[in-house]
Amino acid sequence: MNDDQRRHDDVLTGLGGADRMPQPESAGSTSPAESTSEPPGPADEQAADEQAADGQPGEQGRRWSFLTEMVVLFAVALTIALLIKSFVVQPFFIPSGSMENTLLIGDKVLVNKLVYHLRPIERGDIVVFNGSGSWDPPVAASGVSHNPVARVYDDTLGALFRSIEGLFGAAPGQTDYIKRVIGVPGDHVICCNAAHDITVNGVPLHETSYLFPGAQPSQYSFNVVVPPGRLWVMGDNREWSADSRLHDCAYSDPDVTCYPFDRDGTIPENMVIGRAFMIVWPPSRFRILPIPATFGQAKLAAAAGHLSPATTAALLSSSGGAIPVRPSAPYLPLAVGFVAGAPLTLVERRLRLRIKRRGFRSLPGRHGPRRG
Repeated sequence: MNDDQRRHDDVLTGLGGADRMPQPESAGSTSPAESTSEPPGPADEQAADEQAADGQPGEQGRRWSFLTEMVVLFAVALTIALLIKSFVVQPFFIPSGSMENTLLIGDKVLVNKLVYHLRPIERGDIVVFNGSGSWDPPVAASGVSHNPVARVYDDTLGALFRSIEGLFGAAPGQTDYIKRVIGVPGDHVICCNAAHDITVNGVPLHETSYLFPGAQPSQYSFNVVVPPGRLWVMGDNREWSADSRLHDCAYSDPDVTCYPFDRDGTIPENMVIGRAFMIVWPPSRFRILPIPATFGQAKLAAAAGHLSPATTAALLSSSGGAIPVRPSAPYLPLAVGFVAGAPLTLVERRLRLRIKRRGFRSLPGRHGPRRG
């Protein structure tokens, strides 16, 4: 054997005996590497699934997965926040002192929008209502477009965008007010008796627990029967509250000016947005807003609705400028939306990965090509 042939044999031997021709493997045999390798773990399978399903390297696939989850989380949170704000709870900001000291300037209150679907409005409730058409001129209807595409947009996407815009700030020119309900439909509300108390159906209201310290129940007298479907409302700071009295043309205050949209000072029940039930800001003011005990008198409930038709008709025939409450930035609905959206996003992620994993495993060659 010559030197060149010996060197060639030495190189082949150093490569692990590659001088021998490989023998064909049977269909059921496996290579040494396959027989000694560990089975893939869950983390390896998840990374492989994400890589195969996304068709991208693992790191980039994880980045896209994270972005997808964030988009889903934001969409779910925004949807939940819109639903909460529209149908359940909405925060409002107090801009005036007409409800002091129950509500102070700068307080933020939560308004329950569901409660009056479950029970009627009660005396003593603090309500937020839309004063358009009762305390303010009716809002002029915007011109209806003759373009059918524009009408469809206004009723669908336009309404959605306006709702989303309302989540992040108060719309200018709104006409929402906050007051305490003193008289419900059928009540006969008078100021005042010999003790200078307001009476409802002849029952005196002892209001010291919520009236502004030193404030009188009313500076001037009034006498009204609350019509069906309407409410008589007043502020707790009576000397600084432009309430039902200042929108009653029969009110004896000489400075009261009657406007065409004024009726008898009452507001429609169907314009009530909800009941203010809690102060949530500032933290030092956090508390529940209960109905005062004076409205729980048994005689008050027993006397309701017992006026004669003649008295009601006679009273009905004889019978400016409040600062509106502003919707507050809805941090609570948004926070609840994100809290509720996080587990939903995790569920969505698990379902998405499970579907991708099943689809990937069904592909041919899931565990690598076999040698023939």
